[in-house]
Amino acid sequence: MPAKAKWAQLADYIRERIESGELAPGAKLPSTAQLKQEHGVSQTVVRQAILVLQTQGLVEGVHGVGVFVTERPED
Repeated sequence: MPAKAKWAQLADYIRERIESGELAPGAKLPSTAQLKQEHGVSQTVVRQAILVLQTQGLVEGVHGVGVFVTERPED
């Protein structure tokens, strides 16, 4: 089985932090630069991971401000 793409690994990592409550609704994600440095990936990898999480409704970007965890409706 091929290794999972770096952007998918990063998206999984952030998703796990959101689902565990470590990143609560309204919390700001680390900056692209911080994520690049912490995970040793490129800006493209970070952008792709964030895009996937946005598509899944887990985060939303505010231009010029940052990316935030969305409010999650109770199941």
